[in-house]
Amino acid sequence: MADLTDIQISPLDSRHRELGARMLPFAGWEMPIQYEGIVAEHNAVRNSLGIFDISHMGQVEISGVDSEKWLNGLLTNDVSALEDNGGQYTLMLNEGGGVIDDLILYREAADRFFLVVNASKIDEDVAWLTQNLTEGIELKNYSDDFGAFAIQGPAAESAWEKVTAEWGALPPRNGIVRLENGRIIACRTGYTGEDGFEFFAPNAEIGKWWDAFVSAGAKPCGLGSRDSLRLEKCYPLNGSDLDPDHSPLEAGLGFFVKLEKGCEFTGSDVLKKQKTEGLSQRLVAIQVIGKAPPPRHGYGVADPATGEQISELTSGGLSPTLGKGIGLTYVPVGLTKIGTQLEIDVRGRRFPCEVVKKPMV
Repeated sequence: MADLTDIQISPLDSRHRELGARMLPFAGWEMPIQYEGIVAEHNAVRNSLGIFDISHMGQVEISGVDSEKWLNGLLTNDVSALEDNGGQYTLMLNEGGGVIDDLILYREAADRFFLVVNASKIDEDVAWLTQNLTEGIELKNYSDDFGAFAIQGPAAESAWEKVTAEWGALPPRNGIVRLENGRIIACRTGYTGEDGFEFFAPNAEIGKWWDAFVSAGAKPCGLGSRDSLRLEKCYPLNGSDLDPDHSPLEAGLGFFVKLEKGCEFTGSDVLKKQKTEGLSQRLVAIQVIGKAPPPRHGYGVADPATGEQISELTSGGLSPTLGKGIGLTYVPVGLTKIGTQLEIDVRGRRFPCEVVKKPMV
């Protein structure tokens, strides 16, 4: 059980409690898991508009004349491909090619970058970056200074226009913009598969902006629906689907690994070897066949041909859109073909499932 004395509190905490949110520890923070209910919140994002507190996420600024070159030696994607005010999904690896963290990197200028990191990885990421600092590179950790929320859903753009008409249009997909003399940052990405943006503001100001977007029609949503939304789209969760023992190639994220970008990066030698020799396992999406309890993280996955357990679910849950259990798991490459039959072990009972195409929705 988490030590509550170490739990951090979001600057939006009082608003969650006023709304009757169910609060639980997550990644060292007290965060809302749900308000009205996971299914209602999930459907609001798919069909209209939701708002998620992401104040637990970290923000790091990196600057210096050689910052592009330096970052290219630490991250899997090609930093040189980024234009000013553009962003990209990327990963930071250990020497063995395993994932330390998956990140969003934005270029704000030729020599300045904004990095959004996962909540549970802030200290580890900053320590890793600091350990690898070279002369002329400056790193600033602003994670304690910003509150943040994510607006997600088809009505995201219209909500932006209602609340911030004087600021002009949202940045393009994967874009970033600074507003109010740099105090406000808006990034147009997301973790649900829907249109949307992330909104960062000083802790003392984030509450009024949350209120404004809720008034504009955004439904408060918790981490429960965030998980079901990202799982339907097969977006991996760091610490579950991504970890130090699996490479991004095994996780199916090869598109974000640029082995031919003109420089080596941490872990690239291992990934090149995997690409040359072939993978032994891959992360696949599965769907339950017929009626069964919702699959959960850690449930065993078996090959019905042999009866032997071959893996465990790295993620699992009920898909509100599909109305069936879904999950992600690493399996031997010989069992990764779409339609491959597997079984999930739920408290000693096995239920049939099959490998399906990503994304599931």
